[in-house]
Amino acid sequence: MSIFSHQSPSSTGAIAAQPSYVVLPRASASSPVYSTVLAFLIDKFPQIPPSAWDQRIKEGKVHWQDGQLIDHRSEFIATKRVYYYREVAVERKVPFTEQILYQDDHKIIVYKPHFLPVTPGGNYVNECLVHRLRIRTGIDTIAPAHRLDKDTAGVMLMTVNPDTRHAYHQLFLDDKIKKTYQAVAELSQGFLSAQTIIPQHWTVKNRLERGQPSFTMQIVDGLSNSHSEIKLLKVSNNLGLFELEPVTGKTHQLRVHMQSLGLPLLHDRFYPSLQAKSEDEFDKPLQLLAQRLQFVDPITGEDNDWCCEGLSV
Repeated sequence: MSIFSHQSPSSTGAIAAQPSYVVLPRASASSPVYSTVLAFLIDKFPQIPPSAWDQRIKEGKVHWQDGQLIDHRSEFIATKRVYYYREVAVERKVPFTEQILYQDDHKIIVYKPHFLPVTPGGNYVNECLVHRLRIRTGIDTIAPAHRLDKDTAGVMLMTVNPDTRHAYHQLFLDDKIKKTYQAVAELSQGFLSAQTIIPQHWTVKNRLERGQPSFTMQIVDGLSNSHSEIKLLKVSNNLGLFELEPVTGKTHQLRVHMQSLGLPLLHDRFYPSLQAKSEDEFDKPLQLLAQRLQFVDPITGEDNDWCCEGLSV
């Protein structure tokens, strides 16, 4: 999408500018008993070496909600929040720029580019949409109202005012947000050789549950918990342009539903088979776009209908 600028990528170590937090769980029959906060953190995050937590605590990078530092002997207190600063040895710059489409005292409508996480995760701590917007606007209270995968681009609703944030979250809980996506998928020879009717429509309903590994999803037997409406808009060579409306909002729902029709999304590294972990290929973005967002603002009562430039084949 040429209307958004491209920067040269680079890599460097980074520590998050904003802290993450974890709530210490209540005791249960199935949960371990922890004597210290440090013991819990080591068990909770097995991917982080114990020596890293030891060093973070020594450097004052772990604290309670009131800012009081946590040390190696700090007692585990159920329901308390523990704040920490995520660190990565290498944080690669995402060479695409977000665009603010609208801003008022309660919300920001923003275009999120491909590859940019919404919040810190994986090898990204500061290269995320929330952190970029906080720097750009000077507003530290910006938070997302909904999810969008790192690999997916498109229109997002961000909240600004903590006092009205719940009203925007409620829109999603009450199904009062309409999201329309576009996708480009590879078409098999069998599909192309059959009589192709445009537009062509599919209703997909099935049951999605966590797969292996747990960040993937799979279709299983049982009562359906996911629903997508899918329409073929255009065919060019071996590619099809599709419009997708998720009626429900399961993780990776559209990607899995397209794959279930034998229509894998172009440049999808998870489906139909998980590819080996590697650096993002910035010239091959997943062809999935949250192209349109429609809702009635719960504070002002105004109709909102936001779009970004669509995909093409």
